[in-house]
Amino acid sequence: MIFRSMSAATALAALTVCAQAAPFPSAPESPRPVPMIITSAASESGLPTLIGRSASWKPQYSGDFDHFGVDTKRNKLLLAAEDHGTVEVFNLDTGAHERTLTTFGTPHAILYLPRLDRLVVTDSGKGGTTILDAATYKVVGKIDLAPGADSMAYDKAMDRLYIVSGGKDAGMTSCFINEVNPRTGKVERRLRIDTDHVEAIVPEAYGDRMFVNVPSKNLVDVVSKRTLRVIERWPLTGATTNLTLALDETDHRLFVGTRNPSKLFVLDTDTGKAVATLDAPATSDSLFYDKSHKRIYIAGGDGYLGVYRQDDANHYTELGRVATALGAKSGIFWTALDRIYLAVSPGEHDLGGAIMWLTGNP
Repeated sequence: MIFRSMSAATALAALTVCAQAAPFPSAPESPRPVPMIITSAASESGLPTLIGRSASWKPQYSGDFDHFGVDTKRNKLLLAAEDHGTVEVFNLDTGAHERTLTTFGTPHAILYLPRLDRLVVTDSGKGGTTILDAATYKVVGKIDLAPGADSMAYDKAMDRLYIVSGGKDAGMTSCFINEVNPRTGKVERRLRIDTDHVEAIVPEAYGDRMFVNVPSKNLVDVVSKRTLRVIERWPLTGATTNLTLALDETDHRLFVGTRNPSKLFVLDTDTGKAVATLDAPATSDSLFYDKSHKRIYIAGGDGYLGVYRQDDANHYTELGRVATALGAKSGIFWTALDRIYLAVSPGEHDLGGAIMWLTGNP
């Protein structure tokens, strides 16, 4: 969550940049949703295929990996090894491990900013969230956040980073969503949320809202980017521990992944109501939406990748589950290569660690 340094913070400036921002771009029109029909039949067709796995990289880790980032200029895949305190750098095409970056405490999210040629890495450790020169990996700045910086999202329309900080892992009873100017690294505003656990953030590209998982309260909060205030709260029914999010803005659908039990919820972003609920792989940290192929992917730590077809806004079919590896719960879907990259966390007792990649083209 670069710039996770995309992760959270403690600085508060009240610079209301939103009011000066350019209007949001117009979204393409789409047909309104049809009445709900849920399909659960599985199929053998249209499933991703495993095409590579790291062979020479043998880190002998214990613990978990967190999020990936991609440096598009240099064709690099970066992985936050949160429990090892490093960021691992791979070749995006071949998957070959190239180097280990060691200037971190507990890194979580990684974001590449092409216009600035900078990397932002959110870090809940003592080093804090850092800004790196993407060519040299030298630290060129810090983002002054509250402890516990973790999840991060970038909003292109506002040209702002939103980083989550605080929470129970930092010994705090509240969390913060920090709005950061990526050009200066300064926190301009922050929103306090009265809970000790906030997870994924997904902003609209064509609208004013961003969606925030609040698993401690079993809610999805809807936040206005202009005012940085919560404008709606959507409760989830039938499952808890909502950690992952993905957005289909065209069809007005928000995909929410839960762990207890493992479910995929599809919410109507006009009403906040669930239009579909499907079973999902267990212990997932990643959920992706493939707009081109109308697919939803859920990476499970139980060793499976769940694959779902979006038949239309209210029809969803689970196509099947692709065997991956135990601990492969973190990942990224990279549309330019049509690939799904997964990080295989070894867990608390084993030593190991790997990355694997699949073709997402059905």
